Amino acid sequence: MKARVTRAPVAAPPPSSATLRRSFALPRHLVEAARELSDPDVRDNLNRLVTIALDEYVTRRKRALFKAEMARMAADADIQRELARVQGEFSGAELDGLVHEEW
Repeated sequence: MKARVTRAPVAAPPPSSATLRRSFALPRHLVEAARELSDPDVRDNLNRLVTIALDEYVTRRKRALFKAEMARMAADADIQRELARVQGEFSGAELDGLVHEEW
């Protein structure tokens, strides 16, 4: 009877860098249009072009989400009341120490 050797499961090694490698199928017309519109130093580096595009997308989405949240807060009656209360508390200090000619 042969002895059976069992091995402990091996965990996947941690990623060695912050780079994620993936393969994508992109529409040719989209890649060509992006290359035509890109700066010459990026035009022939598809990896860099996609990185820039994703970075710009993330920035736009964060900005849009922030604006939406600010609009939601601006429409919130409780927040409007709190802002009015705080503004009222500080209204006496708005010109504190300033002479009109200094404006």
